[in-house]
Amino acid sequence: MATRSTDPKNTSGSGVLDSVSKAIIEQLQEDGRRPYAAIGKAVGLSEAAVRQRVQKLQDQGVMQIVAVTDPLTVGFRRQAMVGINVEGDIEPVADALAEMGEVEYVVITAGSFDLLIEIVCEDDDHLLEMINKRIRALPGVRTTESFVYLKLRKQTYTWGTR
Repeated sequence: MATRSTDPKNTSGSGVLDSVSKAIIEQLQEDGRRPYAAIGKAVGLSEAAVRQRVQKLQDQGVMQIVAVTDPLTVGFRRQAMVGINVEGDIEPVADALAEMGEVEYVVITAGSFDLLIEIVCEDDDHLLEMINKRIRALPGVRTTESFVYLKLRKQTYTWGTR
């Protein structure tokens, strides 16, 4: 299991975690099933205090505890990054993309693309259907450029407390 931020509006500087909360997050990033008592020993708190801190971090949208899978091992053979240019307001397009189950994340960017998304698909036919029938069909989408993943070299969620 891993922890990751769940609040898309939580940008750097919007909230400061104290060193104990960061240490708890680091413990959970190493092992999302680590017992609160063990975390408490590592960070100098009681089991109850750790439980309360973890709940508060989750309630505030700072983190969530999730199982992270390898898409290939669960039947998703195609991943891609898609750069999207939009005519008009970007946010409605970003919101529509965020509602799609295949879309893992949506980023509003400055640069060559207005939006970057990551999509996870079952196969190339599914990827084609996503790009051609669903993404390009959204009102405001002007162009797309797809970057198909050949091999995933690194994926980590341990950046949360640097």
